Amino acid sequence: MTDPRESTPGEACRDRELQLYETVLDDLDDAVYALGPDGEIVYVNERYAEMKGVAAETLLETHIYEWVDEETAKRAQTVLNEVDAGEREVGVVEYDFLTADGDTFPVELRFNRVTSGEVELGRVGVIRDVSERKRREEALRRKNERLESFASVVSHDLRNPLNVLSGSLQLARETGDEEHLERAERAVEDMTTLVDDLLMLAREGEVIDDVEPVDLASVAESTWETATEGSDATVSIEATNRIVADPARLTQLLDNLFRNAVDHGGDDVTVTVADLTDGFRVADDGPGIPSGDRDRVFESGYSTAGGGTGFGLAIVAEIADAHDWQVSVDESENGGAVFAVHSVECVRRE
Repeated sequence: MTDPRESTPGEACRDRELQLYETVLDDLDDAVYALGPDGEIVYVNERYAEMKGVAAETLLETHIYEWVDEETAKRAQTVLNEVDAGEREVGVVEYDFLTADGDTFPVELRFNRVTSGEVELGRVGVIRDVSERKRREEALRRKNERLESFASVVSHDLRNPLNVLSGSLQLARETGDEEHLERAERAVEDMTTLVDDLLMLAREGEVIDDVEPVDLASVAESTWETATEGSDATVSIEATNRIVADPARLTQLLDNLFRNAVDHGGDDVTVTVADLTDGFRVADDGPGIPSGDRDRVFESGYSTAGGGTGFGLAIVAEIADAHDWQVSVDESENGGAVFAVHSVECVRRE
């Protein structure tokens, strides 16, 4: 840049304006780039270099498509052609931004041509990190799915105890037999349990913001004591990992898995909690889950236990999903059920 002390007043003014523009662009939270007519990068702001994970100088004079995957380049070129054809005023592309380290995150790119009369000078683009927006959209999608599930359950599963309640009260009025009132009371208890499970399902599926490293063995031990109180079931806690989780929801997940093991395996069931390379597993030596039912056990309202509401394992799936974990069920080495939770961030012990 020309030294302002040696430039004309007009040139000095333009230099100051350029410095001001660059300062403003570097202060933006969005990445900004400018390309020459052939697609070579002639300018990036500090945010672009930071998002990419390389120095700005490394990006300059390279082609923009060197820094994206082939699929993204094709999508961008298609949209650019639509801009040139007058089908769009501004190009807009959502894609996974690729860093120099190979990591990705969702972004929205807006770009357009820059011309001077009939001469094309290149194009400029603005890239915004939309990770938080995508997270909110995913949370809304999950909530809508739960609402649909709740509507189905309320209209179907509550109808039976309501019919029992109504019929029992009518018979009690007609006969005076208190046995009918006892049936009505049991129906009310069933509805209360169902409503409580529905509320828990709604709460546990919410997106998790606050997580921390927790000792899996300690949480499992304390949860077992409360979940199986009054039962002769035994537990073997072999886990040594510390995992990143919401402590309260991890407790609820384990509580539901422990109760599920006792409900299906009886009071003499043995449950094992052990580490996986990317998570943990909860296995039992009970009767297991038939292979044909394993794809359905996490569905809301699905239950094979008498008197169960079918929400225990659905809640487990919601908690795992809220953590971005993956949960699956298979047969354990003892012929029982094993629930494996993967994609869990494990913390190395010092």
